[in-house]
Amino acid sequence: MTERSGIQIRNLYKIFGKNPKRYVEAVKNGMSKEELNDRHNHVLGLQDISLSLAPGEISVIMGLSGSGKSTLIRHINGLIEPTAGEILYEGRNVVEMGTDELREFRRTKTAMVFQKFALLPHRTVLENTCYGLDIRGIPRSDSEPIARKWIDRVGLSGFEENYPKQLSGGMQQRVGLARALANDADILLMDEAFSALDPLIRMDMQKVLLDLQEELHKTIIFITHDLDEALRLGDSIAILRDGALEQVGSGQDIVLRPANDYIAEFVREVNRGRVIHADRLARPLVVGEAPPSLRVEGRKSLELVARKMSEANADRATVIDRKGAEIGVIDASAILTAMVTPAEVA
Repeated sequence: MTERSGIQIRNLYKIFGKNPKRYVEAVKNGMSKEELNDRHNHVLGLQDISLSLAPGEISVIMGLSGSGKSTLIRHINGLIEPTAGEILYEGRNVVEMGTDELREFRRTKTAMVFQKFALLPHRTVLENTCYGLDIRGIPRSDSEPIARKWIDRVGLSGFEENYPKQLSGGMQQRVGLARALANDADILLMDEAFSALDPLIRMDMQKVLLDLQEELHKTIIFITHDLDEALRLGDSIAILRDGALEQVGSGQDIVLRPANDYIAEFVREVNRGRVIHADRLARPLVVGEAPPSLRVEGRKSLELVARKMSEANADRATVIDRKGAEIGVIDASAILTAMVTPAEVA
């Protein structure tokens, strides 16, 4: 497996306006977004963002409209220059890259999947998928087999000669994903990639991405405004509000221990049974207690475990890890409590 690299974001600020650097210190010293706009006609886009985006994982950055999530992802490949701060990839600061180095970084280390597909209408599915390789000067004799492989992997075999207008929205987004994968970039940037799709097609694309990630283990930064999507996809989730980080953690952390009232309200309607895993509730065996014969994998959701226990007419189950080693025991009563207890603000 290819060794992946992560991204380190350190103390990142973005101020939009005619003289943004002039006001960085004022913002660091407590000037609010409203005051910056009202007094100086500048807009605070990002405020002191520090994030570790882990290699080989899906890091979701989410928030409502205007939270700064799309602004943040565009900093990673240098489409937007920060007012202050660093973005580190393999020890290099993307912010300090020269024109040629940045171009090479975009072509070979990152690939982007857009919300509006961004396909070239005059190119076929095959030609669109080859596009990134064409830019790198790779001959078609080499690029076409690569493109055909990924077209097949995203489920579009047989559509290689079709044009975008002949495809549904979901199929067009599969082309966009195939194009990004064909480039074999270390980092995949996905900006609201599935937001324009109908709900059922969106869930199908989420499954496609998760199935591919199970094999590829790419470093994926996924932007969304949808909490259910974030919880389904994210190994980690960062929630932004008004350009500032509110909380970073796993889906389970955020649902079980929201950092403040804003996050608690965000997760209030979440189906906790689909988010919390069995290993989170596993307890040690008490002295003299025999391990239950029913065994469940620790990474399965409480909803799935409860269904399995019900089918087996059992009120306990042994929780195991992926290698079959026993982690502990889970009780039906603990599952019920976890699924109905309100989140506790940290």
